[in-house]
Parts: sequence; structure tokens; C-alpha cells
Amino acid sequence: MYMTDSNHMNIQGKCGSGFSLHNDNQTELACSLQSFNPFSSRVVDLGMGQLIGGGYFQAIAGPCSVEGDHVFDLAYQLKLMGVSILRGGAFKPRTSPDSFQGLGKQGLELLCQAGHENEMLVVSEIMSEKDIDLYHDVDILQVGARNCQNYSLLKELGKTNKPILIKRGMATTVEELINCALYVTQAGNDRVILCERGIRTFETSTRNTLDISSVPSLHELCDFPIIVDPSHATGIKSMIAPCSMAAVACGADGLQIEVHENPELALSDKEQALTPNEFEKLMVDVQMMRSLLTK
Repeated sequence: MYMTDSNHMNIQGKCGSGFSLHNDNQTELACSLQSFNPFSSRVVDLGMGQLIGGGYFQAIAGPCSVEGDHVFDLAYQLKLMGVSILRGGAFKPRTSPDSFQGLGKQGLELLCQAGHENEMLVVSEIMSEKDIDLYHDVDILQVGARNCQNYSLLKELGKTNKPILIKRGMATTVEELINCALYVTQAGNDRVILCERGIRTFETSTRNTLDISSVPSLHELCDFPIIVDPSHATGIKSMIAPCSMAAVACGADGLQIEVHENPELALSDKEQALTPNEFEKLMVDVQMMRSLLTK
């Protein structure tokens, strides 16, 4: 096992931070879910009292791209559901140069304002080490699949004190993904989370192929928290729920899911975006799954 921090914490059997619901029974259920983690992983402090790993589970949600002021209403809705981390893209590495590329600096400002006004952490993708200063208000820096092995970027992110979320590249092996994380930790930052978001195979029925076996594989080989992004893995909203449940059953420490108040009008990835109501239902099912796994 790649153990990168001899003092890493393993908090099991405690009620941690993360998604929670509001009536008494649901709150008790949400608390009990934090105890399930069949693997030993470090606990990463994300800020604002939010933890992930070692039994602490996080649901990360928000739009693929920040498109305007409506991110404020979405953030408010997600906060009421108990979501603690708002995601949103501002600089978008799109396959086609003709696709919506994001709002850039304005998008980051809107995302941070919407999240922080609702006492939420925000996570957004950074594409270049030259842009680090633009992300001073972003709480968690995301390295996208296309930059997974951008070692210059990883080294510079290792010099920051922010949590770093690294998405698996489309052709990156499990061992290569771990080495990407080690570039960050060896530069001085051990607040790293890994994300399985699907790999490219011969299969074309889904956007990518969700390598669900990578979750237990990564847990066996390293002590980083592991989350799953079923939105990009499948590209099909009807598949997000079953793939989320599979991720939880395999021991994922969290999920990252795209949510849009009106997916049909989304400027990017509308096929894989859930509505707030669909997301809330999914989170209830996820908590029930985690409850079963504690018995």
C-alpha cells in the first residue's frame, strides 16, 4: 500500500460531515451512515468542518458549468438538502472548440459567492498552474481527466494548502493515478482525493466505462479517499442512480454528481444532469444503501 502520511487518521464509527436530511429519523440515519467504510483511508480536512475519508462521506453537487446568476438558487436548494460542497466549472476543457468554454473568471466569482453565501465549500477545475492565483477563493482545486498527468500542474498544486481532487484520466491506470497523487503529496500537500470518472474503452453505449473495480483497488493500494463521478462516467442521467449505488457498495468515500435546475437548457452536458428533485431522491437511496451496509 502507498502510505504517504504516517500520521493519517482513521475515524470509524463516528458521525461525520456530509449529506444529511431534516426530520429526526432521517438525521439519525444520516449520522449512522458515516460509520460505514470497509477500507482504511485517511481523513482529509476539506475546511469549514467538512471531512472525507475514514468513514466520512461527501456528496458533491452542482452544474457542469457556471452559466450565470441562477447558480445562487441552485446552491440554496442543495444546501437545504444538506449538501456541503458545490461544484461548478468556470474554465471548461471541451472536446470541441465550438462548445461552451465557461465564463472564466466571472464564473469562478459567481460560484464562490453562491457557495460561500450558503456556507458551502466550492470545487472547480483548474487547467493551468498559471491560473492558481485566480483560484484564491476556491476551496478545493480539481484536476480534470485531461490534466491528470500534467506533472507541472500537479507539482505546483502540491505547494498550495488547498485540498486537491484528482480525476482519473481516460486512459490512466490505477497505479498511474496513484502516482499522480504522489506528485502532489511529495511537493508538500497531503490533502488529496482521487476520483473515478470512467475510462475510455471500446464500448460506446455510455460516454465512458465506469471502472467500479477501481474503488476497492485504490483502497487496497493507497490511503487516499476515493470518490466516484457517475455523471461523466455514463453521460446518461438514467444510469447515474444505479452507478452511484454501486459506488457506495464498493466503498466510495463520496460522489460527485451534476445537478442543474433545468437540464434541458444547460449549456453543457445536459444529457447527464439531474434536477434537484432527482438528486434529492438519489441521496435518500444512497443513505439507505449505506445504512444496510452498516448492519
